[in-house]
Amino acid sequence: MATVNPFYANLPGNYLFAEIARRVKEYTVGHPDNKLIRLGIGDVTQPLVPAVIAALEKAVREQADAATFMGYGPEQGYAFLRETVASACYAGLGIGADDIFISDGAKCDIGNFQELFAADARVAITDPVYPVYADSNVMAGRTGALGDDGRFRGLVYLPCTAANGFVPELPKERVDIIYLCYPNNPTGTVLTKAQLAEWVKYARENDSVIFFDAAYEAFITSADVPHSIYEIDGARDVAVEFRSYSKSAGFTGLRCGYAVVPPGVAGVGPDGKRVALRDMWNRRQTTKYNGCPYIVQRAAEAVHTAEGRKQCQAVIDIYLKNAALIREAFLGLGLTVAGGVDAPYVWVTLPGGMDSWSFFDALLNRAEIVGTPGAGFGPSGEGYFRLTGFGNPAQTVEAVDRLKKFQM
Repeated sequence: MATVNPFYANLPGNYLFAEIARRVKEYTVGHPDNKLIRLGIGDVTQPLVPAVIAALEKAVREQADAATFMGYGPEQGYAFLRETVASACYAGLGIGADDIFISDGAKCDIGNFQELFAADARVAITDPVYPVYADSNVMAGRTGALGDDGRFRGLVYLPCTAANGFVPELPKERVDIIYLCYPNNPTGTVLTKAQLAEWVKYARENDSVIFFDAAYEAFITSADVPHSIYEIDGARDVAVEFRSYSKSAGFTGLRCGYAVVPPGVAGVGPDGKRVALRDMWNRRQTTKYNGCPYIVQRAAEAVHTAEGRKQCQAVIDIYLKNAALIREAFLGLGLTVAGGVDAPYVWVTLPGGMDSWSFFDALLNRAEIVGTPGAGFGPSGEGYFRLTGFGNPAQTVEAVDRLKKFQM
């Protein structure tokens, strides 16, 4: 009998959102006629914008004509989209089309990129954190078993709580890989340019690599918050950036994102010489990935047109308005709230030491609202709760009305 990967045994019993789905299913079986409002999983609710639909339709028709049919595409992505991304998103930042690798989403890229590093690489994650950052390293054998305190012994945790304004401190020890997500999922908080510059400085001084998840950059409204880590001098030597069309353009079902890997970002090979991660990632992708579909890449290209940008921004504004309503509702209950300004997530500090799964059950059973317990994002998430602005606007208004009547 074949031996399985032993490190999977170190994963928590249930993936966070699978456990939420289980509890919601259990509730709906017992209350089939009740109207649940789902503000937990960060899935979008607004349809794809007209510019994207037109591009999809055109690309589909091309696939029906032998003269324009497209089969296997380049694993790195089609030049038309890579060049568009470079000019539309990174103009003046020293990023070229060759640095951009199109994929089927940022989650896949972030989960896969750790493959380029040795099993003994030291990894730092903010806490709370999006689960894939930790779990992909668990699967790779870097973390050891989960301790009784909810922490993996082989990970370096960087707590983000109300006590430090949800801004992580620099690691007190040297680490090889640092995961940063800003605007942050789950807390909805951001780093200013000066704060992010401290991380770039640390990475340069310690020869570390930053995995910068910028999936929510389109939601930034504050002037002093950078949209890309490459706005920081020196970041092109130490940072890989991940972006997605999922939330900014509604591609959660269509699937498209990209990784930016400048040539200066490097690791050390077995011979002690520096190895460019861009070359390694290219090798990995050509071996394991057949590329994002042509029609999807044409749809993504349309996001960057004048009409596409305008239409997508209108949808983003809907989600930000939803988040603002949720934020105000919790503030009205006298609770401390983060996020909801530069991000679609609202992060609530629960009163009286209430645990987050208990609050999940109370909100589900007494207000029929589905949210996400903070404990599911890591030990420092206990005592907090996340709701998203991605709901249907009318349902979000209804949820806010229910929250105003909710008894803690």
